[in-house]
Order: sequence, then C-alpha cells, then structure tokens
Amino acid sequence: MRELGAELSRDYEGAEPLLVGSLKACIPFVCDLSRAFAGHHNLDFIELSGYRTGDGGIRFLKDLNTEIAGRAVVLVDAVIDTGMTMHYLVRSLRLREPGSLHIATLFDRPYRRLVDDLPVRYVGFTIPDEFYVGYGFELDQRYRNLPDLRLVRA
Repeated sequence: MRELGAELSRDYEGAEPLLVGSLKACIPFVCDLSRAFAGHHNLDFIELSGYRTGDGGIRFLKDLNTEIAGRAVVLVDAVIDTGMTMHYLVRSLRLREPGSLHIATLFDRPYRRLVDDLPVRYVGFTIPDEFYVGYGFELDQRYRNLPDLRLVRA
C-alpha cells in the first residue's frame, strides 16, 4: 500500500485527483490507499452491476456525486479480471471528459483480459486464477469483514 500511495503521491503532486472506488469489494483497499496517498485528493464511489452474459449487461447502481469534467480521476477497484465491467465504466466516464483517467487495482489478472485498452496504471499484485475472501472480497455476501485475505479451496 505504501508503494502504491507513493506512486500516486508522486504522479499527482500539486494536483487534487478524485479517487473513485468501485463498490463494494474496494472499500478496505480504497481506504488504505487513501491513507497512503500523501497528497490532497477527494473520494467518491460508484457501483455497477457485474457483467453477466444474458442478464441485459452492465448498469449503474450508484453514480458519482462529483463532477469529473477536467479532473484527474483514478478508478480504484479491488481486482481486474476480464475487464468487461471496468471497460464499460471507463467508456462511460470518458464521456464526462475528465482531465485524465487511470485505474488502480489491488489485484490484476491480465491473462483473463477480454479487452485491450484499459488504462490500468497502478497494480498492487498480479495474482493467479484463485478465489479469495476477506479484505472486502466476499463469497455469497459473506466474509468481506475478515481483516486479511484467505484463499478459498473448492
């Protein structure tokens, strides 16, 4: 977290970016990242329905409360897998003309990516294709509250 916070602090020195947390799994990560970010910044949250084939696609469940035109925006998500949901979010937010738009993620799985043009700039860890709970990650809406990550074995 200190390393990611230092990168953000360096890259946005003198600016006041908006960190946009993608609810719900990101909450512990975005809080820790915000504390590790030495510069001034604002926080806001967005929530999207997940990408699932056959259910009508992705939709906004909670939109931003902050205007982003001309602002430096950092989307914060716990994990980037296929990138489909994040791709939708990036395309939607670019229509609002932010000054810049980058992604920070705790976990990245680039080998699962189905889209090529995600602006993933800040990565905590590239992880294998395993399932975790705790630190915001859930299984059937349970275990988000665990203070650490735990590997779920099938």
